[in-house]
Amino acid sequence: MEKKEFELDYQNRKLKVEFSNLTEQANSSCLVSYGETVALVTLVTTDEVKNTDFVPLTVDYEEKYYAAGKIYGSRFVRRESRPTETAILTGRLIDRIIRPLIDQNYRKSIQIVITVLSIDDENDPDFVGLLGASLALALSKIPFKIASGVRIARKEEDLILMPSYDQRENCALDAFFAGTENKINMIELFGKEVQETEVYQLSQIAFEEIKKLINWEKEIISNFEIEKEEIKEIQEINPDFSKLVNEFLDQNLEKTLFSIDKGDNSSKDRITRITQELKNYLTLNNLQDNLELALRILDKRIDELIHYKAIKENKRIDNRELSELRPIETQIDILPRAHGSALFLRGLTHALSVVTLGTPADYLLIQGMELTSEKRFMHHYNFPPFSTGEIGTFKGPGRREIGHGALAEKALNPLIPNTEEFPYTIRIVTEILSSNGSTSMASVCASSLALMSAGVPIKKHLAGIAMGLMTNDRGEYKILTDIQGPEDHFGDMDFKVAGTTDGITAIQLDTKIEGLTLQIIKETLDEAKKARIQIIEKMTQTIETPRPTISKYAPIIKMIKIPQDKIGEIIGTGGKNIHSLTEKTNTTIDIKEDGTIYISGTDEQMVDTALKIIEDSTREINQGEIFEGKISKIYDFGAVVDFANNHQGLLHISEISPNYITNINDVLKIGQVLPVKVIEVSPDGKIKLSLKDTEAKINIPQDSKKPVSKKFESRRKFNRQK
Repeated sequence: MEKKEFELDYQNRKLKVEFSNLTEQANSSCLVSYGETVALVTLVTTDEVKNTDFVPLTVDYEEKYYAAGKIYGSRFVRRESRPTETAILTGRLIDRIIRPLIDQNYRKSIQIVITVLSIDDENDPDFVGLLGASLALALSKIPFKIASGVRIARKEEDLILMPSYDQRENCALDAFFAGTENKINMIELFGKEVQETEVYQLSQIAFEEIKKLINWEKEIISNFEIEKEEIKEIQEINPDFSKLVNEFLDQNLEKTLFSIDKGDNSSKDRITRITQELKNYLTLNNLQDNLELALRILDKRIDELIHYKAIKENKRIDNRELSELRPIETQIDILPRAHGSALFLRGLTHALSVVTLGTPADYLLIQGMELTSEKRFMHHYNFPPFSTGEIGTFKGPGRREIGHGALAEKALNPLIPNTEEFPYTIRIVTEILSSNGSTSMASVCASSLALMSAGVPIKKHLAGIAMGLMTNDRGEYKILTDIQGPEDHFGDMDFKVAGTTDGITAIQLDTKIEGLTLQIIKETLDEAKKARIQIIEKMTQTIETPRPTISKYAPIIKMIKIPQDKIGEIIGTGGKNIHSLTEKTNTTIDIKEDGTIYISGTDEQMVDTALKIIEDSTREINQGEIFEGKISKIYDFGAVVDFANNHQGLLHISEISPNYITNINDVLKIGQVLPVKVIEVSPDGKIKLSLKDTEAKINIPQDSKKPVSKKFESRRKFNRQK
C-alpha cells in the first residue's frame, strides 16, 4: 500500500493519520498521532458468520510501558501482563461508541486492537484510539457510520477543549463526548455537582466539535476506494413457519407481557412464561427443531411491542408510569463487624455495599503507562451469577465489573473528605445480590448509605438513576425513568446519571441506536434530576447524616505534620527510631515526604502516646522551658540528658548545684530522672541545661561540696545574660 498521510491542526496541536503497509496482513489499519501521543489501530475480521444475536466485536486497548519510557512489573517479571484498569476502561469506552454504529446484522467476528506506541504526558490516547478505530472501520468492508469524540474540561470558570493531563487534574468537570455527525451516542462525565444546564451546553459544544472532526475523516476516506459488504439475513425463516409463530404470538404475547398485575418482579417472569408457552406450542406441532428461529421471532416481537406500548400508549411492561420509580427499600448496619454496611433495594435489583476503613499504608499504588499515583478511595463491584438466577464460574472481575465499579467510584469521589478531615483509606465493595437492571446506579445508592453508616463525613447523600429510551423510525420517542431488565435489553439507551440534590457527579451514556438529539439529552437530564431527588429523600429517611463516630472495629488514626528536615530524626539511623517507636506503642506509622505523619492502631492510648513522642521529638526547644529528663551519659565535666523524647542537652557540672561538686558521679547516676531547664539553644541546635535553676533538690555528699566563689558566680550570671 502506498503511504498516505493526513494532517489537521486541532486545538493548537498536530493531529496526524498515516496509512501504509506497516501491518500488511490486517484488514485495515492506521497510525494516529496527536502531539507526541501515537497509537497503532488495526482491524481484523473473519469470513465465518457467527450464530449470535449481536455484533461479535472485540476492542482491545494495549498499553506499552515503553510508550512512556518506563520499566514496570515485578522484580522478576519486567513486562506487561494483565491489562490495567485504565486499559480496560478505555477499551470499553471505544467499544461503546463504535458498536451501535456497525450494521447490527453483521455477524462476522471483528477485533480492533489499539496499541499505544508513544505517550507525551499531555494527550490522552483514548482520543486517538477512537479516531483510529473509526477510520479502520470506515476503510474496511464492514458497514459503519463514522464516529469521533472530544474531551472537555472545566477548571474554575474556564472551559478547555482537549485538556492536557495537568489541566484535568483537580478540575471541576472532565467529560468525553462522542457520536456521529448527526447525534451524540456516548457521554462519560465526572464532576463536582455539575448543573444539568451546563451538561446540555457542553453537549452542544461537543456536537459541533465532533462534526468538524468527522468532516476531516470524510476528507481522508474520500482518498480511498472502499467496497462495503452487503449484509443479508443470517438465516431466512420459512414464511409458513413464521406465520404460524406470529399467529400464536398475536393471540398470547400482549396479554402475557402487559397483564394488569403490577409488580417489578413480574416482567422477567412474563417473558419466561411466554417463552415456555411458545416452546410448548412448537412441541405440540412437532416443530421443536425450529426453536432457535422461533425465539428470534419472539425476540423481535417483544422488542416491537415494548416500543409500541411505550411510544403510543405510555405503557411499560411492569405497568409503571413512564417516570415512576420501582419500589425502594433501604437498610443500614447489615453486618455486625463491618465498619459500615447498607442494603439498597429497587424492585428486583438488590445491592449490598460494605465499607472498610484502613490506614494510609493501605493506599493503592497505581503504576500505569499514563500516570503513577496513590489511591485512597476505592469502589469494587461484584456481579455473581446467582444475582440473575444462573450458574456460573468465579474468575475474578471481568470488564463489566471493572467498568461498573469505576463508574460508581468516580461518582462518589467528589463527596469523599480529604485526608486532613478524614485520614482513612476507604474501600467499598458492592455485592449485587439480585439483578433486574441498573445495578451500577444501585451500587451508588447503597455505597452512599454505607459511607454514612461507617461515619465517613460526607456532606450529603448521592444517588444514581438509569434512564431509558424508546424510539421509532418516525422520530417519535419516549423517555423512561428507572429502567429494568427488559427495558434495558430491548430499549435504545442506557443513560446513567449520579449526583446529589445539588448537581451531577457522573454520567455514562450508552446507546443501541445512532445516538441522541440534543433535545433528548436535555429532557433526559431533567427527568433524571427529579428521580434522583426522590431517591435521596427515601435514603434520608434511613440515615440523614453520617454517624459522629466510626466503628469500634476500625483502626484509630491520628495525624501530625512535622518540618521536612525533622523526618530523618523520627526515622533514625537505619530506621532505628521508628522501629523502636512502633514496637513500643504497637502502632503503625506512615511518614509522607511532605512531613505528614499518620499514626494508627487499635488502642487509642497507645496511638496518643506515639503521637506525643513524635510531637515532643520534633518540637522547637525554647530557652526557659523546663522538662523532665533522663541521664544517658556522664563525663567528668557534666552529663548528657535525654528529654522531650529525641532531644539531648548538656548539663554542665557547674549547673547541677550552687555548691561546688568535686565528683559528678557522687551526685548523678545513669538512668536518673530529674527536671532540667533550658538555658541556651545555640544556632547549630546544641542545648545547654541547668538543674540548679529548677526547684529540684538533689543530695550532694558533704565531701563533694565546696562553696562557689562570689566572683565565679557573678561571672557565670553575666555570661548567661549575654
